Amino acid sequence: MKIGLTGGIATGKSTVSRMLTRRGALLIDADVLAREVMEPGHPVLEAVVQRFGKDILLPDGTLDRKKLGTRVFESPEERLALNAITHPAIRAETKRRIEAYEAEYPDKLVVADIPLLYESGLDSLYETIMVVYVPREIQLMRLMERDGLDALQAEARLSAQMDIEQKRTIADIVIDNSQGLEQTEAQVEAFWKSCGLS
Repeated sequence: MKIGLTGGIATGKSTVSRMLTRRGALLIDADVLAREVMEPGHPVLEAVVQRFGKDILLPDGTLDRKKLGTRVFESPEERLALNAITHPAIRAETKRRIEAYEAEYPDKLVVADIPLLYESGLDSLYETIMVVYVPREIQLMRLMERDGLDALQAEARLSAQMDIEQKRTIADIVIDNSQGLEQTEAQVEAFWKSCGLS
């Protein structure tokens, strides 16, 4: 069985994915893949540098994530340009890893953690979509604390994604991560048992 795990920025997808992997699920994390394609020497990074300029690189040749992040979150056109370069490579690698896991471990739950699952139109590829949810005001506060952003910067990042309330209404499963880890853990356990996984 494969599920798509999503939510919004700073809703706690990583927390929930860790809870699932501790129970034996196999994880494919799109954020990790996104970092892999931005490593020096990778053709995706080369294409990004061609499009955005060499000033997005640090002196050692690695990506200056903060600089690129600021540019793409301030401009929808720049964000679309970046996504057009990176998303196909991330999608292809996600698909390859899912197929490998399903072939090698047919009885395991495969979890694809994809922040922009709905925005990228990938939800139809998964049997079940799990959304990790917190109310927007909590999401905003956590994002500001986590990334050291002011309210304006944090709002820009939230606005670049589908609204969390909308994701919650279309999800197959909602894990409410706003009440504390114990309650989140209980919801994950209930899901795990409902799938007949042990």
